Amino acid sequence: MRKVKALKQWIEQYEEVDALTEEVSVSLEFYEEKLVTEEEVDLAYQKALDKIEALEMKNMLQEEADQMSCSLKINAGAGGTESQDWSQMLMRMYLQWAESNHYKVTISTIQEGDDAGIKTCTIEIEGDYAYGYLKSENGVHRLVRVSPFNAQGKRMTSFASVFVTPLVDDSIEVVVDPSCVTWDLFRSGGAGGQNVNKVETGVRLRYKYKDPDTGTEEELLIENTETRSQLDNRENAMRRLRSLLYDKQLQKRLTKQREVEAGKKKIEWGSQIRSYVFDDRRVKDHRTNYQTSDVNGVMNGKIDAFIKAYLMEFGGNRKD
Repeated sequence: MRKVKALKQWIEQYEEVDALTEEVSVSLEFYEEKLVTEEEVDLAYQKALDKIEALEMKNMLQEEADQMSCSLKINAGAGGTESQDWSQMLMRMYLQWAESNHYKVTISTIQEGDDAGIKTCTIEIEGDYAYGYLKSENGVHRLVRVSPFNAQGKRMTSFASVFVTPLVDDSIEVVVDPSCVTWDLFRSGGAGGQNVNKVETGVRLRYKYKDPDTGTEEELLIENTETRSQLDNRENAMRRLRSLLYDKQLQKRLTKQREVEAGKKKIEWGSQIRSYVFDDRRVKDHRTNYQTSDVNGVMNGKIDAFIKAYLMEFGGNRKD
């Protein structure tokens, strides 16, 4: 049923593009007969072009996980209050983007900063192709600005990391070894009702993961305080654990398909993917070299151009 639904969407979108291009052709004929204005022809052309480009970008989402929802985690880097403020600005940027694209958003966990901003947060973004679009945001984001937290008004650089994983559902089989799972309970903080700070509804899941290929062991740590129900928080934490385990499997498979991206920087802490230079009014992606002077627009969630540039350069490299 999922395959049928996906194919139906492609057929419907193709038919829409076909109708719009036909409309451009008819508009040109009408223009030659002076039945419509040049502006009306330009409008029809732009409408068709926008739809074709949107469909072309969607065609770059060919990986298995691209159509899934996603979990997006932001961590403040070194830099104290300035970095924590930057992390909160990024969180707002992604929330604005998700809202403008009609995705359902849930803030699963958030840890406030010492004086301002946030130290970390995890956001679940639910809807078709959320992971496919936002996987381009994986990596370190660098901010350069005159800091409002610096008494001397100096220009400062701060960093925050963004980590995006596909949010798997029940149709994806992921094996979780119950013997490797342990739970800690704690009291949720913040406003919310009479149970807050009185009942241990917050959960912390610890999972001892062992890489089947290398034998390397690591502890996966997941916290959830999303609801006032301990049971619901446990279920949400298990869902995120399954997403992390699935992502590990997915990344192993995708590693074998990275020949085209061999010269690209690894997406990891320490190699920034994008710089936001407020004083120079410039936001630049270092992987695609796409940049814009619309800093305010970007910080208000207008990141589609960056996503498109990334997908058009690095998408569509799937080997069947």
